[in-house]
Amino acid sequence: MEFLAPAEENAIPNGKGHEPGEEITASAKTPPAGDGEKETVPNSDQNASPHRTENTEANLPESQEFLSGIDDKKTTRFTDFEGKTSFGMSVFNLGNAIMGSGILGLAYAMANTGVVLFLTLLTVVAVLSSYSIHLLLKSSGIVGIRAYEQLGYRAFGTPGKMAAGIAITLQNIGAMSSYLYIVKYEFPLVIQAFLKVDKPAGEWYLNGNYLVIIVSIAVILPLALMKQLGYLGYTSGFSLSCMVFFLISVIYKKFNTPCPFVDFAFNGTASVLNVSAADPGGEDNPACIPKMANLNSQTAYTIPILAFAFVCHPEVLPIYTELRNPTKKKMQHVANISIAVMYSMYFLAALFGYLTFYGEVEPELLHTYSRIDPYDTLILCVRVAVLTAVTLTVPIVLFPVRRAIQQMMFPNKTFNWPRHIAIAIILLTFINLLVIFAPNILGIFGIIGATSAPCLIFIFPAVFYIRIVPKEEEPLRSVPKILAACFAGIGFLFMIMSLSFILIDWTSGTSNASSGH
Repeated sequence: MEFLAPAEENAIPNGKGHEPGEEITASAKTPPAGDGEKETVPNSDQNASPHRTENTEANLPESQEFLSGIDDKKTTRFTDFEGKTSFGMSVFNLGNAIMGSGILGLAYAMANTGVVLFLTLLTVVAVLSSYSIHLLLKSSGIVGIRAYEQLGYRAFGTPGKMAAGIAITLQNIGAMSSYLYIVKYEFPLVIQAFLKVDKPAGEWYLNGNYLVIIVSIAVILPLALMKQLGYLGYTSGFSLSCMVFFLISVIYKKFNTPCPFVDFAFNGTASVLNVSAADPGGEDNPACIPKMANLNSQTAYTIPILAFAFVCHPEVLPIYTELRNPTKKKMQHVANISIAVMYSMYFLAALFGYLTFYGEVEPELLHTYSRIDPYDTLILCVRVAVLTAVTLTVPIVLFPVRRAIQQMMFPNKTFNWPRHIAIAIILLTFINLLVIFAPNILGIFGIIGATSAPCLIFIFPAVFYIRIVPKEEEPLRSVPKILAACFAGIGFLFMIMSLSFILIDWTSGTSNASSGH
């Protein structure tokens, strides 16, 4: 995308035109020292000035993410280890982290902004997300640390570390709850439709609470126990292919649904007659002309949904840690490809969803199809695919939370299986309890999302960048730092907007702002 240029210029402050990172990686391939030296690559990328290396050596206990050269080759500190994950798998993982349940709400967003305005907003948000990842990678390259919490520690000491850790934990627990919430409400309906049960008589397999627990134990827990995110590349690829199936079905349905569409609630015979009557003059129907720009009372709610459409920032650094032969440039490519792929999928899904129903589209796209025919097999399969995709995203979102908890509570401990497993089980149990016993908590997560998401996407990367990049390299008045400061400002703006919409919503008692992510 746009930000490939700055990533390449980063080599210039070193006073060398080439990418030193790649060269070092090549020389570090010698078998004995390979393990120790490769970890220094993110650091060497920026370390033209020698004093910074000493800094990092001195602060070893804080920077668990950094292995000091050759001295302690074998003690892999904390979560950092030699990256083994291929480029493609990393793209799958990051793409899966980006793609939340938000995709279902995008057609509704388009209906309330108009096609051109929607495309403009989506583009702006995608470019901003890419820039934000560039800031994160640059900061982590300078200190040789690849954990969000540790960047916070470097910039502001313990408060910075805690702020980042808490924001990641809240944001991702909110995301996981909303995913499991979808499982709880959609899964029983899908099973019911497949079995053609009209009035459920309390069968256990139609009870959302049981289904959530079964899915958590059978699918999510085993995946969450993996030692590395890299292993989840396969399930992420599968999850993304489920979403591609969703997209193809939406496009196919567009050409199969008559325009002024008729509710299934009217009886079947009437609908057949209606369709044939509407066809000849159907083109002129004002309800069937797409609006290019459309401003109404709902427009404001769609901006937060879009702003958080590309939240993947907690996952960026763990994925960077595991990338094979990591360099900033390579990780930025991973991020740009993931964002570009999700960008096109988002736009197509929103466009064709909108062109199927126009003004009739609901905040949850799949429910609109059920209004036409609740037993439509294709739509049922799509719902299963979306459920699968959402379920497989949960383990990926759980990784940064576990990492944040470990950084906050056990900062100097090496990897240990019992703790790794215990944190995953406790987190999943907690989220299951929330989803089963406190479904109204989602409103509170809306508020948490509106505060933690702008922090993670806009404010933290910018502020950490301003603090971490040394003044000798970029004075406070330099263009990159001024840009970063403006970026943080945008984040505050988004936060104030989202929060005020949610509060207006609560006071007026209508719940239109269904949080997107």
